[in-house]
Amino acid sequence: MAARFASSKSFCSSFLFSSKVSWLFDEVKVRDFIHAALYDPERGYFSQRSGSVGVLDRSIKFNQLEGRKAYMKYLNAVYKQSDISWFTPVELFKPWYAHGIAEAIMRTANLSVPLKIYEIGGGSGTCAKGVMDYIKLNAPTRVYESMTYTSVEISSSLAQKQLETVGEVGSHLAKFTVECRDAADPNGWCMMALPFRPFVILTFADLPCHEEQPCWVIMLEVLDNLPHDLIFSKNQVAPWMEVWVEKRHEGPDLCELYKPIEDPLIESCMEILDLAKDGTTHGTMAASFARSIWAKLVPKPRRCWLPTGCFKLLQVLHGALPKMSLIASDFSYLPDVRIPGERAPLVAAKKDGNSSDYNNYLDAKAFSMSSQLLTDYSWRPRAYGSYCNWI
Repeated sequence: MAARFASSKSFCSSFLFSSKVSWLFDEVKVRDFIHAALYDPERGYFSQRSGSVGVLDRSIKFNQLEGRKAYMKYLNAVYKQSDISWFTPVELFKPWYAHGIAEAIMRTANLSVPLKIYEIGGGSGTCAKGVMDYIKLNAPTRVYESMTYTSVEISSSLAQKQLETVGEVGSHLAKFTVECRDAADPNGWCMMALPFRPFVILTFADLPCHEEQPCWVIMLEVLDNLPHDLIFSKNQVAPWMEVWVEKRHEGPDLCELYKPIEDPLIESCMEILDLAKDGTTHGTMAASFARSIWAKLVPKPRRCWLPTGCFKLLQVLHGALPKMSLIASDFSYLPDVRIPGERAPLVAAKKDGNSSDYNNYLDAKAFSMSSQLLTDYSWRPRAYGSYCNWI
């Protein structure tokens, strides 16, 4: 079995943390705050247990459901029985969803070379098993026998679950690897590409950090759970500020801090989204003057969420896998978002099959919530093109 486990303040909120989470007693960027809430090894939402990702006992018999109403009723019953779990499309529509992905790969891949597939955030392993099942049944034998499927999973509990799911078919395990690490960390890709060389000490400069061969990368419902940053402006024309989260030493309150924008990742995202640091917009001098007067008369604070986690991951993947073909699927619409700001997240907790949404991302109890952020697909090609000259 191949397996590797490798300075003004506002928006204050009462927030209880374990004393073990020492970083929260200092100032952190919003993206680091979200990353810890979701992925902290000890307290993170996805790290605590594999049950956060739902698994159906059997495939849904859609031919036995009389339309959308019957499907929604069935789905509601599934959620009520699942306590804390969320179900992704690849699970709800198994095995057909994964089979469709496998068919798309087979139609376009160069099958004269060994097929390499990477999956980021593979959940319970349903996609991996479905893709490998389909290739085993429908591709030439040599394609299945020479293929490799590598799952990069940040949660150790989900990594173990993936091995169990894929292992239901014994022949898959020789081709399947789980790497328990953060896909957005470029160092992890360096170690992955390192060939086995016993008794040799290598420096970081010696490590190969990219895969030269063509490959496929699958990311299903990953982008919405990546950390985002938040910027704030006190009115329509004031400069944008970075938002940080501060844990007050004298109590359990969390507060926002506003600082001048200096973070390179935030600056890069703002440039792609055409957001000027000084808060100005394109237009005539007269229009700018009118906006300035209006901002003084009727000041309206602005908040904007930036997909810095997505930008960083795409940047790392492009550097590590320059010949990759990417398959990504995610939410392009989130209903009833209560948190203010453009591209604001839907932060919710789930218990006993019922979910509840929060009005403030600082109000959610740490490490017991899921944060879903809108995936703006009109932004992604611009982000990708910014560092690989493709739009």
